[in-house]
Amino acid sequence: MMDFITAPLVVGFICLGIYALFELFVRRKERLLIIEKISERMDITDLGKRLSLPSYSLPRFSFSALKAGCLLVGVGLGILVGFLFNLTIAVNRHDLDFYNEYEAITSAYGASVLVFGGLGLIIAFVIETNMKKKEDE
Repeated sequence: MMDFITAPLVVGFICLGIYALFELFVRRKERLLIIEKISERMDITDLGKRLSLPSYSLPRFSFSALKAGCLLVGVGLGILVGFLFNLTIAVNRHDLDFYNEYEAITSAYGASVLVFGGLGLIIAFVIETNMKKKEDE
């Protein structure tokens, strides 16, 4: 059914892999040159003054679980609201044909998932900033 897309897709992935491989080696070479340039200019005695270990005594919170949880709650609410839109469209479908009904349902699901997923991320951001403010106090 979609045989026309496989050949360009395979060629694209091969070209992307070759490009990534060349970029990896070029970056490695650039990094080695930068390290050599820095080592020529800097004295080892200065290294102890400039580098210090970070303080691990303070607990660091990772908010990735909060973000993922709020995003999933938002997507779940979006699907639920899309389902409710679907029910109201199905009940009141006097003048809709199949194509228009299908378009209305898919747009309701997509829009509600995106809106509530975005709201979930905004809520996670607000919670995160409030927790950081409480940490700083």
